[in-house]
Amino acid sequence: MLGTKVRLREKKLTDARNDYRWQTNPELVRLDAMPLLTVSFPRYLLDYAAMLRNPSPKRRTLAIETLKRKHIGNCVYYNIDGEKREAELGIMIGERDYRDRGYGIDAVATLVDYIFHETGLQRIHLKTLDWNERAQRCFLKCGFTPCGQMMENGHQFLLMEIKRERWQREREQKKGAKP
Repeated sequence: MLGTKVRLREKKLTDARNDYRWQTNPELVRLDAMPLLTVSFPRYLLDYAAMLRNPSPKRRTLAIETLKRKHIGNCVYYNIDGEKREAELGIMIGERDYRDRGYGIDAVATLVDYIFHETGLQRIHLKTLDWNERAQRCFLKCGFTPCGQMMENGHQFLLMEIKRERWQREREQKKGAKP
């Protein structure tokens, strides 16, 4: 999946070192409202390899690379519900030098385009920490709209969503605006 700044690709074993580094970084796990990873890298690598061999049908995790093929983060759609025709989206730009430079926006837009082009899903939703304005700006630029709030594990989240019909409408408007 190719965007204007990023390429989304299947995860591979060589991604494990970066993923481990990002999941043991206190700043990044705080942005994700997740606990700091405390297992050793060898244990992490065993679990990582098992996950690659046996992926969940309810989850698809992709690496985010620059167009020069530098692995800078990950994105995922998960909790895929075929009956409701919806899934949850997540993203993390792990490399600090690539934050606030449009890579996250391009990754989210590329993933949303892929989901609505290649699946029958009708709604993509997400939750972001209520204080994470950078993430909220990214999601708003990609067409997500706020749809509620929730408290989970002591964290306050803003809920956001995009529906297929809005995505299609915005795509048609962009096509009409091009010369």
